Amino acid sequence: MSVLIYIAIPIFFLTIAIERAWAKGRRGDPTIKGYSRPDTLASLAMGTGNVIIAAGTKIGAVALMVLIYEHRLFTLPVTWWTFLLLFVAEDLCYYAFHRASHEIRFFWAAHINHHSSQHYNLSTALRQSWTTPLTGPWFWLPLPLFGFAPWMVLTQQAISLLYQYWIHTEAIGRMGWFEHVFNTPSHHRVHHGANPRYLDRNHAGILIIWDKLFGSFEPESEKVHYGLTTNLTSHNPFHIAFHEWRAIAADVRGARSLGDAFMYVFGPPGWSPDGSRKTSKQQRAEAGIA
Repeated sequence: MSVLIYIAIPIFFLTIAIERAWAKGRRGDPTIKGYSRPDTLASLAMGTGNVIIAAGTKIGAVALMVLIYEHRLFTLPVTWWTFLLLFVAEDLCYYAFHRASHEIRFFWAAHINHHSSQHYNLSTALRQSWTTPLTGPWFWLPLPLFGFAPWMVLTQQAISLLYQYWIHTEAIGRMGWFEHVFNTPSHHRVHHGANPRYLDRNHAGILIIWDKLFGSFEPESEKVHYGLTTNLTSHNPFHIAFHEWRAIAADVRGARSLGDAFMYVFGPPGWSPDGSRKTSKQQRAEAGIA
């Protein structure tokens, strides 16, 4: 993990405290979900675990990036235009990772914990996965292959992660022209919604243009119901981190064929051979949403 993230940790706690005070002053507002102590503690526990695990797995991820960089296709100079190119390329890699994390159950099992909160605030941004440090790095390997130095990639990843922190808030409304190009709190509130209209939408990191280009964009048009389509009832961080992995294992054990077992792991979340469960696409279709 980049040193930028460690430097930002005190800022995280300060801004959470400020936002929590803001939310307390609006307790009578039905549009503000605010904070819940057990939920916030669970998010902080998930974030702490992610930092510890990522610190260990980063060694392997960086070593792999360095190995690929040694066999790069191009040698890019360290200059302003390569950083600009990297900004766009890294953001596209993030979009691919994030979309896959919603549309392929194996990756969803690692990502689901980030969506498990029924609140939406800055502490939710810290509800990070304990297993994404293992499932995620592969999506960024094209960058060193095409000639971006690993240290540049790691720096841009940290910048992207820091950017995405502030968009986890109800305190900021629509942002005019800015949200035509960039991801914003409004766009990301949609992403955290369990409403059929909002399922698997707005996967952007920094640039919302990828969602608009690839057909996954949805504007905020109705009240957002945060969380999962089937919400967790536990704030135990171990349950939050591993419940979907256990569910996959149970489904595979009960599969009637190798094809079903494969789909339970690599099909879309909610897939079932008899249709007893519904994918996001099926839920949107049943709600009459394209």
